[in-house]
Amino acid sequence: MDKSILMVSGEESGDLHGAALIRALKKLVPGGLNVAGMGGWRMKEEGLVGLDSREVSVVGVVEVASRLPRILKSMSTLKRQLRGERFDAVVLIDFPDFNLRIAKEARRLGVPVIYYISPQVWAWRKGRLKKIARLVNKMLVVFPFEYYIYREAGVDVEYVGHPLADTVRCDLTREEARATLGLEDRDRVVSLLPGSRTGEVKRLISPMAGAARIISEKLDGKAVFLLPAARSIEDGLFNAALKDGKADIRIVRGRMYEALRASDAAVVASGTATLETALIGTPMVIVYKMAPVSYGIARALVKIPHAGLPNIVAEREVVPELLQDEASPENIAGEVLSMLEGPRREEMLRGYDQIRKSLGRGGAAEKAARAIYNLITNLDYHDYHVSPDLVRRT
Repeated sequence: MDKSILMVSGEESGDLHGAALIRALKKLVPGGLNVAGMGGWRMKEEGLVGLDSREVSVVGVVEVASRLPRILKSMSTLKRQLRGERFDAVVLIDFPDFNLRIAKEARRLGVPVIYYISPQVWAWRKGRLKKIARLVNKMLVVFPFEYYIYREAGVDVEYVGHPLADTVRCDLTREEARATLGLEDRDRVVSLLPGSRTGEVKRLISPMAGAARIISEKLDGKAVFLLPAARSIEDGLFNAALKDGKADIRIVRGRMYEALRASDAAVVASGTATLETALIGTPMVIVYKMAPVSYGIARALVKIPHAGLPNIVAEREVVPELLQDEASPENIAGEVLSMLEGPRREEMLRGYDQIRKSLGRGGAAEKAARAIYNLITNLDYHDYHVSPDLVRRT
């Protein structure tokens, strides 16, 4: 029997995890799987039919305001789809401010809600836990500590491990990766990862390029900088920052893991890419900039001491973080130069071993798919009917 799922992702990392989840679900649903909703190019390649998540991918209060009409239009489209079609479940991937509104509509209509890559309630807005408990039928978490947070809140939760433990892999040696990218073994190589959102790249590419110029000067020009740009980012965003030619910066699309394997260090925008870099094993400095108003609000709301995911997972500072004005070319260059060799580099690499262990042994997508399959095949759809009056009070 065919099964139909509405799946919603709003970011590049969610698209990566959503695509793996769709692949795993296809293996479990013998009669065929129909996936509608919203995602990026990876999820669409796996068969998702629906909206493009690039239209809504943005972080920060000010940044969200600039795209609010598109965000509201996408939300309205998905809600209409929920009302007009029959779905066995709604699967939501991260993107909480958007997805919890979709969850509310699904529960009002009696459609089971599964959340994969949970809202980061441990970082900010812990008050959402009660709302999540009312709206979400099954929470699939990727960090061990999340399991206990949701269980205590009364949420049906299952720890599946982090999907990056499966997807982040580069079988090339450092020398082989360099050969495939046309690099010499004697080169000092640094990867620059300015993010997957247009706004992130606009804010970070200039200080990254400035740091590259400083590093190149300090190393007498014997440095190469790799920019494994996300598919969602156009080359034009890099032109102004790269045009002076004072640093050898090369765009290498679609080769992020090879670039990281070939690199002595990396400069990485805060986000999922920081965990990917840690799993590959490249020393890094985490950087991030957002609109000043958005940053001020975030500082007031976030209740944890670290911004970077590797440090959050390790519960200590394994990787240096440079945020807002601290993310200057001079500071970035200083951090990179300090980790090219010596005890600081070795200490960071030891911290990466701890992070790898915390992300699980693999098979996250398969475990998540099995939990979803069990829910949509073993439980009666009508068991999930919720009174609209109850939902309106959430």
